[in-house]
Amino acid sequence: MTAIGWVGKELGLVIGLAVIGRLLGMMRSLLRQQLGQKINVEILEKALTLELTQFEDSELYDSLTRARREASSRPLSLVSQTFELGQSIVTLIGLGALLAAFSPIALAVLIAAAIPPFISELKFSGDAFRLSRWRTPETREQIYVETVLAREDHAKEVKLFGLGERFLNRYKAIFDKLYAGDRALTIKRAIWSLILGTIGQVAFYGMYLWIALSTIDGAITIGAMTMYVIVFRQAQTAMTSALGDVGGMYEDNLYLSNLYEFLDTPTMAPGGTEAVGTVPGDGVRFENVSFQYPGSQDYAISRLDLHIPPGSKLAIVGENGSGKTTLIKLLTRLYEPTEGRILLDGRDLREWSPTVLHRRIGVIFQDFVRYQLTVGENIGAGDDRAYTDRDRWDDAAERGLAKPIIESLPKTYDTQLGKWFKDGRKLSLGQWQKVALARSFMRRDADILVLDEPTASMDAEAEVKIFERFRELTEDKIAIVISHRFSTVRMADQIIVLDRGSVIERGSHTELLAKDGRYARLFNLQAQGYR
Repeated sequence: MTAIGWVGKELGLVIGLAVIGRLLGMMRSLLRQQLGQKINVEILEKALTLELTQFEDSELYDSLTRARREASSRPLSLVSQTFELGQSIVTLIGLGALLAAFSPIALAVLIAAAIPPFISELKFSGDAFRLSRWRTPETREQIYVETVLAREDHAKEVKLFGLGERFLNRYKAIFDKLYAGDRALTIKRAIWSLILGTIGQVAFYGMYLWIALSTIDGAITIGAMTMYVIVFRQAQTAMTSALGDVGGMYEDNLYLSNLYEFLDTPTMAPGGTEAVGTVPGDGVRFENVSFQYPGSQDYAISRLDLHIPPGSKLAIVGENGSGKTTLIKLLTRLYEPTEGRILLDGRDLREWSPTVLHRRIGVIFQDFVRYQLTVGENIGAGDDRAYTDRDRWDDAAERGLAKPIIESLPKTYDTQLGKWFKDGRKLSLGQWQKVALARSFMRRDADILVLDEPTASMDAEAEVKIFERFRELTEDKIAIVISHRFSTVRMADQIIVLDRGSVIERGSHTELLAKDGRYARLFNLQAQGYR
């Protein structure tokens, strides 16, 4: 019965250890997912607070890439190794006491043998981290080339122009460059680990010889010799594990510093709080406004003065790069003026609540986003308060002349757009522009509507209908149109011609033709194409 009892107890311990092991594995897996999600949410929340100019900075993308690279694994590794270190320390205390009873020198040998490999690992961990930071731009370039080769919106040009092999070779060349650095560091690390790890083996067998000689001399018994050999080996393993945990924690902290660096990126100053202007009904005023992009010596907008009263229709024309879209981004406060100020109803935009300001402006940019979502969600994105309001979708689609397109789709507003997900439908660029135009009409309380090249991909008939509808729906609102088509801009009350960020001409279509300046020249050049 005694033997059966002991066997039963051992079986119970084995089963208990198996259960604990499974529970630890399960908890580690769940914790990894939760920590990864939490860190990624923090990164995305931080991204939402950054200014547009920061997103146009390559260094920010490097910082973001470094932060996200190992965000899901390093926090869990740090937590796990902290607990493992505590376990190793407890083990070392017990085993160290036994070794000290044999000889304090044995304990010193144990510690001395473990320190060189530990210092070596710290050094190589630091080298690997610095190498990782230095090559972030190349890593991002490799990711970009992979995207070009693997996404449907790039596939047609890649195939048509025969770019596949060229980009693939570029992808391989970047890998070879990165791998060369990894290979050199890995080989060097392995060689030093082998050399310094040999010290540990020498220490063990030196201790083994010492214990054996002590047994031969009768200083300790054979049983004690067996115990001390096992204790020294276990203590050596525990010491290596403890120092490995310390080294791992050091390495994890190095990589987590990338996360802290990104989260510490300066954010935009707190927005204003005002919801009403000091001069209601004054409209928009640009007063001596200039703007420089960070790091640029030239002004994208220079000393601009402009008044846009309510109900007026303004057209902005100019060559590419003249500052047209930059002007709109200043109006929407995506950029802050370098000099001067912009007023809405007599109040500086900096004083307005960003939420209130953005609700007063409806915009469709030339590079509008084609969301890989349903039709309804693409339109609803124009107003987050009515994102799922189907009646508002329908009304906005009617205003934007997108309704006939939507009614031809199999699930109308529930049709998936794009080809990234199952059953997605592909729209032409002109059809996408009508969906985006409907999006801009979602904001019913917007009294400033901005169309940046809204009909660039539409046929002439659709363009006429769009602008007839646009004038009708914006009768009492400020309407700003950026276009290269003069058949469009001639409908405006006021036209300004931009050149290198400065207004060089302004007036009505008739007035500008009479001046026979830049506008008249561009208009006549375009008109010749229709004769």
